[in-house]
Amino acid sequence: MAAIATLAMTLSSGDRVLIPDDVYGGTYRLFAKVLGQVGIEFATVDMTNLEEVDRSLEEGAAMLLAETPTNPILKVLDLQALAERGHGAGALVAVDNTFATPFTQRPLEHGADVVVYSATKYLGGHSDLVMGSLATSDDELAERLRFLQNSIGAIPGPFDCWLLLRGLKTLAIRMRAHSKGTERVVEWLQQQDLVTDIYFPGLPDAPNHDVAARQMSAAGEPLYGGMVSFQVDTPERALRICENTRLFFLGESLGGVESLIEHPARMTHASLAGSGMEVPDTLIRLSVGIEHPDDLILDLEQAFR
Repeated sequence: MAAIATLAMTLSSGDRVLIPDDVYGGTYRLFAKVLGQVGIEFATVDMTNLEEVDRSLEEGAAMLLAETPTNPILKVLDLQALAERGHGAGALVAVDNTFATPFTQRPLEHGADVVVYSATKYLGGHSDLVMGSLATSDDELAERLRFLQNSIGAIPGPFDCWLLLRGLKTLAIRMRAHSKGTERVVEWLQQQDLVTDIYFPGLPDAPNHDVAARQMSAAGEPLYGGMVSFQVDTPERALRICENTRLFFLGESLGGVESLIEHPARMTHASLAGSGMEVPDTLIRLSVGIEHPDDLILDLEQAFR
């Protein structure tokens, strides 16, 4: 969150920021509980509905902060369309690209001004560092961000930097493994009677699948990442599944070589309670690692039983 907080320091009291209506819980908490105290306003909007985005931009915005795929419902946002609308309204356009990574999606190529990463996740890839990153092709903005980074102390240690550089060396091969493994897991989930809904941009009938196929690719090959969320019939069953996996460790993070499972309503998105943006308590989120998909499916099978 330090990366988004640093970016927010380019704003002034009274400025207004648009964020997705299903944004990561920590991002919502930052705007609702921290930045609001210094006068930075925000509004949530369904960024898959461009008419709704237009209406909200008419009320004024200094920044449009997109997130695609979103966390945890994995909505896919049209980055080029959002960049055009944001710039037309005089807003800085930022994109949280943590789920997709720069290997499969490059928001600067679609018109974004700055890209946000939790480098803790896929960029590091081994669940052993905490770091954020901002990337921009705007030299003036980069200079401002470096000044703010130095001023507020968002400076990583040398060993953390070494860990990140080590992780980047295997990003391409890891992302291919994450993506292919997730596709196998999704195929299995589609066959389960207990599963009522699946959220994965690689599904042909997923909302904005055509946008995902255009935006998320490597060397011309569509790659939809290592994240999938799904719902089961009851909250109690969702909790039991989370508690009973063995290869999928119960954990809030994502993007590591190991597979993780979580219950967003009680974990990563608990801060949304009472906001009107709560995620369903029947929802489970998976971060599919690089283990063999057959092993992961066997683990899910025994957890479902």
